[in-house]
Amino acid sequence: MPDTFSHFDLTAMPKSDVYKLLASVIMPRPIAWVVSRDSAGSVNAAPFSFFNILSADPPLLAICFAAAADREGKDTFSNIREHNDFVVNLVPEELAPQMNITATNAPRGTDETKLAGLDLIPSSIVEVPRIATSPVGLECRLFQIIDPGGSSVIVLARVLYAHVRTEAFANLERLYIDPHQLRLIGRMHGANGYCRTTDIFTIDRKSWPLDE
Repeated sequence: MPDTFSHFDLTAMPKSDVYKLLASVIMPRPIAWVVSRDSAGSVNAAPFSFFNILSADPPLLAICFAAAADREGKDTFSNIREHNDFVVNLVPEELAPQMNITATNAPRGTDETKLAGLDLIPSSIVEVPRIATSPVGLECRLFQIIDPGGSSVIVLARVLYAHVRTEAFANLERLYIDPHQLRLIGRMHGANGYCRTTDIFTIDRKSWPLDE
């Protein structure tokens, strides 16, 4: 049988190529639009796509922060390490341009929410505000920092409180979400690739023994 695959030894590849390959094949990736605050009270906002929920009991999520080429560590990671609390906002399609503005490498201490014209609203538990127009805001507190030994660090955070736009629920009592109402976007391959999450198909889960 002919080999129809290309094969890569990630242990022998340049780091830049490892990133390029993995970011191109692991997709779509959800976007954590993180609002954080430094010890002086300045607000920061930035998107991260090496992110996902890890556990519901306890409710934990993970965000990976890569090294910054123009400064010592990402501003967001520095803020979380100093302040512990932050908010993960999810990104709907209509806010993609504003999210893109907050991804710029602005000087440390810049409030990207003002650059992007974003309105903030107080959170319920943490002192960090959330983005008012985001359909989902997750108030988080630092749980653990993992240093895997490379140029990145991984933050595990406990989700303390969730804000979800009411109109996104198909059935609020049963917590059924209508994804078409959230209109979230995800990251795809390359520097500029994104996708919509409104193209959905369903498959009924099988029970054992499997039906013929």
